Amino acid sequence: MKIGNNLHLTYCSNIHPGEKWHEVFGNLEQYIPILRSRLSPQESFGIGLRLADVAVRELLAGDNLSCFQTWLGERNLYVFTLNGFPYGGFHNQVVKDRVYAPDWTKQERLDYTVGLAKILAVLLPQGIDGGISTLPLSYKPWWKTDKAACEQVFRDSCHHLALLTAELMKIRQQTGKFIHIDIEPEPDGLIENSLEVVEFFQEWLLPVGGAYLAEHLGMARELAEAHLLNYTQICYDTCHFAVEYEDPSQVFARFQAAGIKIGKIQLSAAIQVALNGNRRLLLERLRPFAESTYLHQVIERWEDGSLHHYADLAAALPYLEDSPAKEWRTHFHVPIFIHDYQVLQSTQDDIVTVLNLLQNNPVCQHLEIETYTWDVLPSEMKIDLLASIQREYEWVLTVTSDQLPVTS
Repeated sequence: MKIGNNLHLTYCSNIHPGEKWHEVFGNLEQYIPILRSRLSPQESFGIGLRLADVAVRELLAGDNLSCFQTWLGERNLYVFTLNGFPYGGFHNQVVKDRVYAPDWTKQERLDYTVGLAKILAVLLPQGIDGGISTLPLSYKPWWKTDKAACEQVFRDSCHHLALLTAELMKIRQQTGKFIHIDIEPEPDGLIENSLEVVEFFQEWLLPVGGAYLAEHLGMARELAEAHLLNYTQICYDTCHFAVEYEDPSQVFARFQAAGIKIGKIQLSAAIQVALNGNRRLLLERLRPFAESTYLHQVIERWEDGSLHHYADLAAALPYLEDSPAKEWRTHFHVPIFIHDYQVLQSTQDDIVTVLNLLQNNPVCQHLEIETYTWDVLPSEMKIDLLASIQREYEWVLTVTSDQLPVTS
């Protein structure tokens, strides 16, 4: 749905379990028409699709894609963004660092993303750019002890991103539709903050990927670099950058100064804990969030401003009571419409800051609500899923000044 300053708002279907296409479509049939009737009855309603590799292959087979396109048209729905981060299973199983596999060194990751681009090229309406969010190349702990291996990861990833750029350029030539890949930094990703984003573009993507693309397409190096900057953008997840303690206005300015575009903003909130109270009570409040499905990286900030990482909340909790830190932030996507969880808080304020920045600095037109943890939230936070998704939308609409009441 379109809101505010020509923004397209959706939620990511990774909220719902299901890897095969019939499971994905069943969830869309169950939730999307009702949400549209409640939130945008007179206007077209956007969808953010998360498709696993198996669903991509199924959707591209037979007449599945054309049938889905017909279903969308009959219901005044449109798809403008895809989540291409998780390649395989994402619900009802241990995911943790497996979400990074296969990474961007692997041909399977390239093939999967090209498949996503082919689907989006069919579904994307004319006149709207399309985006595919993807992982930040790989998982940093896999490589940080081996500098040579890490450099090879960067090199191989740049080659594959260059080949993807060539495919996206071909799609644009054939269809007139512009689709970009949106790299999504997150804690412990190979690229995890704004400084590392700029470093990757300047030291790897443009020189290494630019040379590879120039040779692959037989074009000037400068032109190849310009194409890479155009087709390779950033997915700014508000939870991830908040966990890194980054100020949104500074990140926006840093990217703009480097010529790096933001292709998608994912609206999500992290757990924020001020360590100035009863730490035993804080420990008990945090325990239910240390679940076994997803990685919940923790970054703590000390009095001197230095940041210290824990790979997962379960690994961090034993250190809470004696930590010299003054604050913890945890990569757990909690509902964005809630700011306070008893003695815990969320980084909701960062979302408000980002939405306000967009009013005067429209660096991105794609907004995607991404609270995918409904199934693993502590029991007292679980309510009806449809009502929860609706409340997420209504909170965003209220912040962006649309006159919709927030449900109680």
